[in-house]
Amino acid sequence: MKARQVLMKGNEALAEGALAAGCRCFFGYPITPQNEIPEYMSRRMPEVGGVFVQSESEVAAVNMVFGASACGARAMTSSSSPGISLKQEGISYLAGAELPAVIINVQRGGPGLGNISASQADYFQATKGGGHGDYRLLVYAPSTVQEAYDLAIKAFEKADQYRNPVMLLCDGVLGQMMEPLTLGTPKLKTFEKPWALTGCAGRAPNVVKSLFMGEGELEARNFMLKKKYDRMKARETMHEGYMLEGAELVVTAFGTSARIAKAAVKAAREKGMKVGLLRPVTLFPFPDRPFREAAVKSKKFLVVEMNLGQMVEDVRLAVEGRRPVEFYGRPGGGVPTPGELLKVIQKALLQKKSGGAATRKAAGGR
Repeated sequence: MKARQVLMKGNEALAEGALAAGCRCFFGYPITPQNEIPEYMSRRMPEVGGVFVQSESEVAAVNMVFGASACGARAMTSSSSPGISLKQEGISYLAGAELPAVIINVQRGGPGLGNISASQADYFQATKGGGHGDYRLLVYAPSTVQEAYDLAIKAFEKADQYRNPVMLLCDGVLGQMMEPLTLGTPKLKTFEKPWALTGCAGRAPNVVKSLFMGEGELEARNFMLKKKYDRMKARETMHEGYMLEGAELVVTAFGTSARIAKAAVKAAREKGMKVGLLRPVTLFPFPDRPFREAAVKSKKFLVVEMNLGQMVEDVRLAVEGRRPVEFYGRPGGGVPTPGELLKVIQKALLQKKSGGAATRKAAGGR
């Protein structure tokens, strides 16, 4: 199929990217603002010979993913913040059993039921292991509809490569917005799955499990999983730099916040301010090195998030105290504007105070 350009919602692009990656099993349950994903999959899966199930609950959906993945299928589920919370036990089981899977979180405001506005308050849950045990997910944070499509394809490849769940951490703005999207026929990377439960005629039976009861057995497995996460850290970090040359202030944000921050940085540059943007694309593994390198040349960092301060902790760890790191956040579905951020940038540049304290601002800084 030749590349073609369409106008598509972010949620639909995530679904279409999964289909292009060879996803043939989708299990989900409705919740706003991700509902277009299961709706789209319910229409498209029969067309590609796949399986769509609207499960009885979020818990059931993630466990259906476990079963399909254990049999070697490329499987996916999606939800929004409270629904992802319900899936955490199953995600831990997937990681513990070393099963590849893709989980999409189109975040909404919280805590609790919150609202259906865009949020980025699930960063901790996604990057620090929202379920029980010492496990990590590979986490991508797309900021455009095209990137949502492209990273959905990449997510399935990396899930198979590392035998590990991968999360696409999006938000309600990206899920609902429409942009031009280039569709094509990607060159897919495929991986042998000798561990899959495909019937044991002619081979010894396989066992897929996350229960290890022997003395020291689980500890040894956790050390083995840690080596896998370390390989991810060494090989899989992704980031974007924008107008960093000569920047005294480095603004950093992910997802939709990064789009807004980019517009503010562009406006600041036009006014003669020495500002740049450093955007993590992988949230785990976090791209520490470009932040350390930026700290050598810049004077200060400003972290912008649609929450009360989560990624800012990883930025401070990456910078290692070399430069002050300030924070500006809008929680509970609040979305900053470029003009609003331009004022925050101006204030950050004018401040002479050193140190890593967060920006004190009633509108959301803590």
